Amino acid sequence: MGNLIPFWFIVIAVLWTGFFVLEGFDFGVGMLHGAVGQDDAGRRAAINTIGPLWDGNEVWLIVAGAAMFAAFPGWYATMFSGLYLALALLLASLIIRGVAFEYRGKHDAARWRHTWDGLLTAGSLLAPLLIGVGLGDLLHGLPIDSSQNYTGSFWDLLQPYGLFTGVTLVLVCALHGATYLCLKTTGTMRESSWLLARRVAPAAGAFVIGFIIWTHVTAGRGFFLNLIELLAILAVLAAGWLVYEHRDGFAFAATTVTIASCIVSIFVDLYPNVMVSSTSPAYNLTVHNTASAPYSLKAMTVVVIIFLPLVLAYQAWTYYVFRRRVSRDQFVQGPPPTVPPQAAGPPSPVPGAPEPTVTPPGRSPA
Repeated sequence: MGNLIPFWFIVIAVLWTGFFVLEGFDFGVGMLHGAVGQDDAGRRAAINTIGPLWDGNEVWLIVAGAAMFAAFPGWYATMFSGLYLALALLLASLIIRGVAFEYRGKHDAARWRHTWDGLLTAGSLLAPLLIGVGLGDLLHGLPIDSSQNYTGSFWDLLQPYGLFTGVTLVLVCALHGATYLCLKTTGTMRESSWLLARRVAPAAGAFVIGFIIWTHVTAGRGFFLNLIELLAILAVLAAGWLVYEHRDGFAFAATTVTIASCIVSIFVDLYPNVMVSSTSPAYNLTVHNTASAPYSLKAMTVVVIIFLPLVLAYQAWTYYVFRRRVSRDQFVQGPPPTVPPQAAGPPSPVPGAPEPTVTPPGRSPA
């Protein structure tokens, strides 16, 4: 069992990282689709770059929560009860995003579509902000008593480090989404995506550097940065340079490494704790005092070894199938088709007129 406890902490860290790597550009596209698409056709094209992918990417969040519940029930209970209102807001933002994807095109009216576009943007911005605040609070510390109960209020969640983490993830997701749109669109939309990436890159780089330094100081792990923290800084600097060089593929890869390194750095600096208590270090939740029974960990290990490769293979196949670029021209509505004129035929008979007499062959008319 001793080896399975750190193994499952690593699995949960991988699931949260995978969620942000994959859903991160979904959030970014949702935030930027109104700016990239200057008209309805452009916005539809931006949304369709993630249309076949967004719901599958959100499964990583569900699996991450389920893994926490199964492997570390004490962690799950304290975190989800303490962050109850924040999680309700997160759930509402994710529901709004999903409904906006489906209902935006149900009614052909400008006001209807603008309303859903605004809700999609708001939900895509709010979700990474709330998750970032929650992850930041794990490391910074929350009021937890000796019984592993959260003793604070909703306002205790809004700590400076947690809020800074949330804003950092919003900016990194926006940059991640902009580089993704550069890869998946054509023409003017691709140029608009590139310009947005250039504007977001400096702010994202500054916040990532500040986040890494603040995370390192909060964890109290010495003077020098660890490899993951250093990698996050180098990756975001490389992403900014590659965006300005207009190297879309490498820029997207750099933002992927950036967002992954930021999430991993939180878990690396958190271990062996899973939630820090601001009340007393003796009340910290750790991987050992919140873990499940040995049999549960063994059973889940078998399940994850069998099914995780299948899920990864299926998602890789999905991305391969929908790898082509999306063009705005695919969604431009042309003029209504004209009805061809009816071919000329014999005149219609006049009602009441005598029918014409047909003379048989070989006879002269009377």
